[in-house]
Amino acid sequence: MMQEVILYLFIGFSIMSVLVILLNRNVFYSALALLTCLISLSGIYGLLQAEFLAVTQLLIYAGGVLVLMIFGIMLTNRIAGKSFESKSHNWIPGILVTTSLLVVLVITFQNSSIKATQNELNTGNHIRNVGIELMSTYAAPFEVSGVLLLVCLIGAALTASSFKKSSHE
Repeated sequence: MMQEVILYLFIGFSIMSVLVILLNRNVFYSALALLTCLISLSGIYGLLQAEFLAVTQLLIYAGGVLVLMIFGIMLTNRIAGKSFESKSHNWIPGILVTTSLLVVLVITFQNSSIKATQNELNTGNHIRNVGIELMSTYAAPFEVSGVLLLVCLIGAALTASSFKKSSHE
């Protein structure tokens, strides 16, 4: 019973943060609301016993991508000297596309015939195996992607820094 209450709280937090993202014009506050939504989704994954997805959600999305988004927004605000606001003029097409996508998803879900019983589910904890494979079999691609992300971050910092601007003057 307590798990259901916590699950509904996480769902409520994610829905409220999505509404803040949609209705707020300040991009920085929308990014913070996105962080709240991603953390809520991670909590939902944790309650549904998908621990690997929960940790991945926290580390990759909430920890990495969103921090870079907030860093970019703050850097843009510093350069421009004013807050960056977004304005939407496409409310009606957005509502039509969203509603039609919702209808398609609901119809597809109702017509799906995938029924998994508890015996068919593999309920073992495979996070250890994923970690072993990541650090042994896939160690080289993992390290190359880390170096590539580091080079991209350094390039973005140099592109936006005043060092590059003063070297051309």
